[in-house]
Amino acid sequence: MNKTYSLFFGMTNNYFDIKGAILDMALKRTQERITMIASALETARDSSNDDTKSSAGDKYETSREMIQQDINRYQKQLLEANKDLQQLISIESLPNDVMDVARLGTLVQTSVGLYLIATSIGAVKIGTNNIFVISPASPIGQLLIGKKIGDSFVFNNVNQKVIAIY
Repeated sequence: MNKTYSLFFGMTNNYFDIKGAILDMALKRTQERITMIASALETARDSSNDDTKSSAGDKYETSREMIQQDINRYQKQLLEANKDLQQLISIESLPNDVMDVARLGTLVQTSVGLYLIATSIGAVKIGTNNIFVISPASPIGQLLIGKKIGDSFVFNNVNQKVIAIY
């Protein structure tokens, strides 16, 4: 077992098992987010229909406009969540292999932690450790994309070195 690996996990799984578990969690969270947004969108649409039947005048117009803004916001969130889901599905189909360069879909081990470059989910707990599921567009994602094993970078005034890429 890799010495650095055991410092992070203290278990016998390999990095590809961990990457798969993280992707499963990310997919589940994204699907839950889609369900929640779709439900909120349906509720907003129902409110809009109910509001149409009840009121008239300026108060009605203001209320209807606020509901329409909610509907538009939920539609945008739903579109983004579905894009995230498709991206995670495409990452899930990538072959498990040690990589030379950090890119979308790679699990990057640095001297500070582990980062899965996928979509912005945040910290995912595996055992007692946090793995950060990050977007390639995030500040840390932009720093990691294109890095090779042995490359160093600074994020939030902390020096980090790329140890492995999976």
